[in-house]
Amino acid sequence: MDFAQYIEMIENKLRSSFDISKNYIINDVQYDLYAEFHLRNEKYVAVKNAVIYAFENNEYCLIKHFKNLNKTDYMNLTESMIKSVESIVKPSNEHMSSIITGVMVADNISNEDLEFIVEAVRRFKFGKSFALGFKGWADIRLMLVSLDEGLISTNKKGKEVSKVYSF
Repeated sequence: MDFAQYIEMIENKLRSSFDISKNYIINDVQYDLYAEFHLRNEKYVAVKNAVIYAFENNEYCLIKHFKNLNKTDYMNLTESMIKSVESIVKPSNEHMSSIITGVMVADNISNEDLEFIVEAVRRFKFGKSFALGFKGWADIRLMLVSLDEGLISTNKKGKEVSKVYSF
């Protein structure tokens, strides 16, 4: 499977629930696909304007394609995703959680870098709370999809959605 087929398959899976943009730039990094989903729940009394409480859950998907993925690309992308939390997530009194799913799709990974990257993805962990959790929190799911190897590697949080990104 090549990248064009893979991205089309993922786009079709996400289209019904997510707002999708292609070639989206965050912090000077261009992602091949950016998708966002927003869910708002609220409790009100008598009329919808009399809101007792509300909370929001958000999910974002960032897919980046690499022809040849190496250690440096991996380190730069994960660092950029961590920085992107500040620009993507908008904490407020109603914000409960935001999850960013970062997917690195590689056509080719050299054998010497493959083992390092797979292990680094598996061990990757990022979580941030805002105002001691009163304004919610954010987590990053990280995935590596190797098209030539047929390999999918995820961190612990990424296992929740690995079936969506498998081929």
